[in-house]
Amino acid sequence: MRSISRACTAAAAVLAMSLAATACGDDSGSGEGQAAGGKTTITFWDNNGGVRTPIYQELIKRFEQANPTIHVEYVGIPIASVQQKYDTAVAGGETPDVGGVTTSYLANLTGQGALEPADDWLAKSSLNGKLVENMLASVKQTTPDGKLYLVPATSNLDVVWYQKDKLDAAKVTAPKSWDEFFTAVDKLTKTPDQYGWTIRGGAGAIFQLLAEAYAYSGVNTFFDASGKSTVNDPKNVELVAKIAALYKKNTPEADVTNDFPKMVAQFTSGKVAMMHHNLGSYNDHVKAFGADKVDAFPLPVGLSGKRTVVANPVDGFAVFKNSKNKDAAWKFVDFLLSKESNSYWNQQTGQIPANTDAQGDSWLAERPYLKSAVETLGSPDTVVVSPPYYLPQFSSITKADTEPLFQKVLLGQMKPQEFLDTMAQKLTEAQEEWKKAHS
Repeated sequence: MRSISRACTAAAAVLAMSLAATACGDDSGSGEGQAAGGKTTITFWDNNGGVRTPIYQELIKRFEQANPTIHVEYVGIPIASVQQKYDTAVAGGETPDVGGVTTSYLANLTGQGALEPADDWLAKSSLNGKLVENMLASVKQTTPDGKLYLVPATSNLDVVWYQKDKLDAAKVTAPKSWDEFFTAVDKLTKTPDQYGWTIRGGAGAIFQLLAEAYAYSGVNTFFDASGKSTVNDPKNVELVAKIAALYKKNTPEADVTNDFPKMVAQFTSGKVAMMHHNLGSYNDHVKAFGADKVDAFPLPVGLSGKRTVVANPVDGFAVFKNSKNKDAAWKFVDFLLSKESNSYWNQQTGQIPANTDAQGDSWLAERPYLKSAVETLGSPDTVVVSPPYYLPQFSSITKADTEPLFQKVLLGQMKPQEFLDTMAQKLTEAQEEWKKAHS
């Protein structure tokens, strides 16, 4: 399983659905107080509440059976609002004991002094030496002091999901190059009943677009030697123009406002033959089509001749500094990342475990798309590009600041060059500010 360990540099997942807290009166809580029977109560916030809720409910059940003196209150937070929810909780001093956190907003939380470092805890834990080193390193690179403020749980990869029967009917094989990809999209389009592709134009659009752009261009860093953003590299501009040209011709018109649920709904309805997301949407597709009817391939090889992968955020668990029950909180984290729990969670979500012992379980090899993802990440011909998650502004720049601009590109109201120039300027300024603060 060495190739998996080399591969796991990032992760993350992804269904924006709201779920009310189960078995708790409100969704705040620093962990103070006692549950019935004098048990210690800790609050856990799931940063992607929805389809994953039953997975956590099962794991919490197992944890409470093994630790009868601890009660875990589960709170499901929609992924689209989790960063705002954490910011509000930090400002009000009402953070949970344990929370699901990704490196995409880790810098924001550590900048507010909200999280407890995990380095000392991990050094004493039975998990020490059992977690993928590259994932641990990726987390530490996100924080200015190089400490471990979240413990990684999973690895992810951007892929293109497709319906096998539609590709078979059109005599299309999974594209390996971008030329093959655009040809396949055209062959698979049979308007108005079927479209070859769907564009995520709403919430969450920019990260997927950047993954496509860098995969196409082969540019291997987000900043050049002078500190300027490479987002507006000519080849990245070329790709954005090509994607925008598909809008309404090879994609549904509604794509301009598509967030994740709407994009998935179009795909699972059978109206769209292929869609770009990551390993985390496995359950949605299997539920709609069955495991034998859907498959995925990595984003195509770009102009450089090497496969270029933009690393997904690392997803894991963090203990909050305001917790009054840190021992119980760390015990819960230790349980969630054990071989059995980490394997169960990733098997249900269709992703790669961070626990190296769990990586040896047979279910990973039984899924062709996952086997392909592991091979892609482990290949010496794959170049991994690390986004600047360490920039506190990175999340806002790639969401609120630029999502509306991409919609203008799709509607023909802004040129791809202007769109990427705007994003590049914002990223360059943020990088300069960060360097000054840490020089």
